[in-house]
Amino acid sequence: MQIIPAIDIKDGHCVRLKQGEMHSATVFSEDPAAMAQHWLEQGAQRLHLVDLNGAVAGVPKNELAIREITSVIGEEIPVQLGGGIRDLDTIERYLDDGITYVIIGTAAVKNPGFLHDACYAFPGHIIVGLDARDGKVATDGWSKMTGHDVVDLAKKFQDYGVEAIIYTDIGRDGMLTGVNVEATVRLARELKIPVIASGGIASIKDIEALLPYEKEGIIGAIAGRALYEGKLAFKDALKAAGQRPEDRGQKTEKG
Repeated sequence: MQIIPAIDIKDGHCVRLKQGEMHSATVFSEDPAAMAQHWLEQGAQRLHLVDLNGAVAGVPKNELAIREITSVIGEEIPVQLGGGIRDLDTIERYLDDGITYVIIGTAAVKNPGFLHDACYAFPGHIIVGLDARDGKVATDGWSKMTGHDVVDLAKKFQDYGVEAIIYTDIGRDGMLTGVNVEATVRLARELKIPVIASGGIASIKDIEALLPYEKEGIIGAIAGRALYEGKLAFKDALKAAGQRPEDRGQKTEKG
C-alpha cells in the first residue's frame, strides 16, 4: 500500500486546512518544491497535490508552484493534482507540465459530460476525487452538500474509465480523528478500480487498520497534517505498509 504525502498549496505555500476551511490554514512550508523534494528523499512513491485557491476559484491559481514541484520530481514518481480543473485545456497543460494524474472533483459531479470527455481524451490519467459526509457527496471545496450517493456516483465514473477514486471523509479531514475505514472499505468493495483513502489519517494505527483491505482495492492512503505535525513518522508508515524503495514509480492496479 502506498503512503502518499499531501502538499496542499495556498498562496504559493504548503499548508493544511481543517475540514477544508480556508481560514484555518496552517503554513508548514514557504517552499512547496522543497517539500516535494523532502518526501522524495524520504522514499515517497507518489505525491498528492492540491491547488486550494484553484479549488475555490474554479480555475488554476498556483501553477508556478506546481511547475516547480514537477521540475524537482521529474519522472521519478507519479504526481497527482487536484483543484480548479474544469476544462480539457487545463488537463492537457498540467500533463504537459509533468503531472501524472489529474484529479477531477466538483466538475465530475456537476458536469459528468466533462469527466467523460476527459477520460476519453486522456485515458489512464484521470482520477476522481469524491468527498463525502455520511455517504453523500459534497462539492465546491466541501461547501455544498449534494444528494448523490458516493457509491452510486463512483460506479458511474468507473464506467467512464477513470483510473481510481480518491475517497475523502470530510468530517474527518485535517482533524486527526482517524480514517473512516468502514466507509472506505465499503466503497472499495463495490468497485473494480482502485480506491485511495483520504481524510483523517492520524497515526500508524490508521495505516494498520487499512492494510488488511489492500486486497479489496485500497491501494494507498493520503496523509497530510499527521505527517507535518510529527504524529505520523513517514518512514514508520512506509515500513508498516510494506513499501520498499525498489517499488518506487510502479503503477498499482486493483486485482
